[in-house]
Amino acid sequence: MTFRQAVREDVPVIVRLLADDPLGSTREAPGDELPAAYWTAFDAIEKDPNNAIIVAEVDGEIAASLQLTFIPGLTYTGGERAQIEGVRVAFEHRGRGVGQALITWVVDRARERGCRVVQLTTDRQRPNAIRFYQKMGFRPSHMGMKYPLIDK
Repeated sequence: MTFRQAVREDVPVIVRLLADDPLGSTREAPGDELPAAYWTAFDAIEKDPNNAIIVAEVDGEIAASLQLTFIPGLTYTGGERAQIEGVRVAFEHRGRGVGQALITWVVDRARERGCRVVQLTTDRQRPNAIRFYQKMGFRPSHMGMKYPLIDK
């Protein structure tokens, strides 16, 4: 298994991963012609030194992906935090340690960078994900809230 920063050619595969669950299927638009917004978002992420899409490859195929964002802040004595979002593991790779290896890799990168905390959010409708993150050592310390700006 290898980990790397995603390149533009990976975007269609990543969008398919994002759409491959009950929640993602209602908000993503995979297909042969991706909406321009995906490309605009990827370009912005790629140009931002505090942002990255990370992929895990198994036998040369993308098996998982996530977005990693480093957020400077005044809290934690001016410490930086690492934010993990959009975690997806391809169906055929679930239960094989890919997700655990990817999260461990990200936590190690955050530690090397000097981050004070690694945080993530997961929907309450994903009990398996919640159990997985708790098993990895994440704790439900805060209540996340979202204010939707789109009707989807």
